[in-house]
Amino acid sequence: MIEGIHLGDVMIDCDDAKKLCEFYHKLLGWEKFKFFGQDALRNKNKMVFLFAEEKDYVPPVWPEEAGKQQKQFHFNFEVPNLTAAVEYAQSIGATKTAAQFGGNTWITMLDPAGHPFCLCSQGNT
Repeated sequence: MIEGIHLGDVMIDCDDAKKLCEFYHKLLGWEKFKFFGQDALRNKNKMVFLFAEEKDYVPPVWPEEAGKQQKQFHFNFEVPNLTAAVEYAQSIGATKTAAQFGGNTWITMLDPAGHPFCLCSQGNT
């Protein structure tokens, strides 16, 4: 281990940085700001999501399929009310995936750029 190394931010590639930043702002309630000239969000603990717009962005396929773009990250967000959180996420642009494996514990969703994330009952991540 090297002393002093810490996570500075999480960069999320997408086709529309403003749209994806706005989605996560609404989902998480984090503060919007510019970071390295890019759209970004930060929470009260200074965790930063930085959105990088890529000209040739290809959304991942989930569940994975051979020969298709695979997911590169997967967020799990704990929520106090799973049903209400899914409904809210859908109202701001998320979609629920056809394949579900979490039962009443988690629901897999796709953000507007196609990245999978899960909404998880608190205490189950």
